[in-house]
Amino acid sequence: MPSEPADPGERVQESLQILDPPEPADAGGRVHGSSRALDSPEPAAAGQGVRESLQVLDPQAVRRWSRLCADVLGRARTEIDALNVFPVPDGDTGTNLHLTMLSAAEALDGLPQDADSESTWRTLAQGALLGARGNSGVIVSQALRGMAEVLKHTKGGGRDLREGLTRAAEMAREAVARPVEGTVLTVLSAVAGAVQDASDELAEVARKAAVAARGALGRTTGQLDVLARSGVVDAGAAGLTVIVESLAAVITDSYVDRYDVPAPTERLEPEASQSPGYEVMYLLAAGEDAVAGLRHELDGLGDSLVVVGGDGLWNVHVHVDDAGAAIEAGMRAGRPYRIKVVYLEAPARTHRAGNGRGVVAVAAGDGIARLFQEAGAVVVRREPGSSPSLAAVLAAIREAGTEVVVLPNDTGVNAVAVAAAEIAREEGVVVSVLPTKATVQGLAALAVHDPLRRFDDDVVAMTDTAGHTRHGHVWVADREAMTSAGMCRPGDVLGVIDGDVALIGTAAEGVAVEDVAVEVASRMLSVSSELATLIVGSTAGARLAPAVREHLDAVRPDIEVVTYEGGQGGYPLLIGIE
Repeated sequence: MPSEPADPGERVQESLQILDPPEPADAGGRVHGSSRALDSPEPAAAGQGVRESLQVLDPQAVRRWSRLCADVLGRARTEIDALNVFPVPDGDTGTNLHLTMLSAAEALDGLPQDADSESTWRTLAQGALLGARGNSGVIVSQALRGMAEVLKHTKGGGRDLREGLTRAAEMAREAVARPVEGTVLTVLSAVAGAVQDASDELAEVARKAAVAARGALGRTTGQLDVLARSGVVDAGAAGLTVIVESLAAVITDSYVDRYDVPAPTERLEPEASQSPGYEVMYLLAAGEDAVAGLRHELDGLGDSLVVVGGDGLWNVHVHVDDAGAAIEAGMRAGRPYRIKVVYLEAPARTHRAGNGRGVVAVAAGDGIARLFQEAGAVVVRREPGSSPSLAAVLAAIREAGTEVVVLPNDTGVNAVAVAAAEIAREEGVVVSVLPTKATVQGLAALAVHDPLRRFDDDVVAMTDTAGHTRHGHVWVADREAMTSAGMCRPGDVLGVIDGDVALIGTAAEGVAVEDVAVEVASRMLSVSSELATLIVGSTAGARLAPAVREHLDAVRPDIEVVTYEGGQGGYPLLIGIE
């Protein structure tokens, strides 16, 4: 690595060894020969191949750029990680940026080779959004979205790139709740400013952008106290500089051996960290209005808040003390998924209550809760039609042990269970959330639970049993609605099998709940059925469960039928067939 000047603000890009680019000559006949650094082009000597700069940033060039970024960041990520002291010194910025650009490159790999500019730019931005990691990765994904917003409708000339880089800086800054100078935002702004006086030649815009990025990177040390005390440039800004210089390399056809990542110079003892203890990230399906409210709520919970995306899909990043509150805020705004929680101060934040193997089960109804408790599970209670709090599920996991299986027992509870499991894993607990969609599946899974088996084997056995348990229920409609079996009206009896309304008993025709329950049980049977479980709700009539049992005894005397008082509201009868 080249030695650094004493004043970090004086760092400039040095001429580095030039290598041939990673791809052969393209269909346009460009010949890849020798060249100099980006900021010092000279004519090639007689007899040498001439490197031609691109006139437009076409889809193939965008593909080469994304792949070059992923490759170069992959090689430089360890050096960039070593610079990472802001916003928290977790040493992963280089890795996060590499994974973000790798996601973008791989998304483009899935496109046809003749994909047009609009598809290419849209896919690049979407791939980065879906794969964005960490604070810097999320910001860079939004910068790419800004470029795509402009360039997808253009030929990709110099003027277009200038406008795209300007929009990238604007959108990235808008995405950060509390912008800080001396970061990736500073470099983006410097790039946008530098290209304003460039000509409309694509190569000149690219060169000016690269030189501006490198100069702004060197100045970050003096713009942020934590960087100055640590003797480093900003890690995110270093990664972005590599991305901008890679763009210039593709456009000017001038590739380098490696990109300069300034090494730390002098490190002072770090001050005690006052930053929040968790990094929370998730993708969010939500509308614009809901996201505006989410930004406000999360801004009050922590810092390093970045929300990027649009068109109903967002990537959310925040540092908080209460990870559960940040996730629950996302649940109120829309549907969060791919939830990731990382302890930023793991040693001081570890919780441990239980030991050994345990099971957590979510239950709606006193009788159902007793069934799970008697089978040895730690129970989380919920009201019918609602989900338990993330804090309640997390507390139950901590209580259950060091290896824990979680049974959500409802599709609406699954997101909360997954989020709680992510937090618990950061505390060292081994957690597996089984995809149980109904109480009867949870009971079936718990029946084969064996704490003496290897954990993975136990999870497989429980999952297999739950998956082979069909689930159904009956309930009485309280409003008019369109279902998969047709229109229902208040008072109609609905028979639900495996989550879908399979039949409707019309109240006007006098169809009783018992009739629908019997039909549901009949449709759920198969030649391999061995056990039927009936869980009676608080609103069930005296004849409901006996009517189903008598029918099953008559048509399938080989099947064992067990009945439990569940006490659940809303559903008079839950039916399981294993």
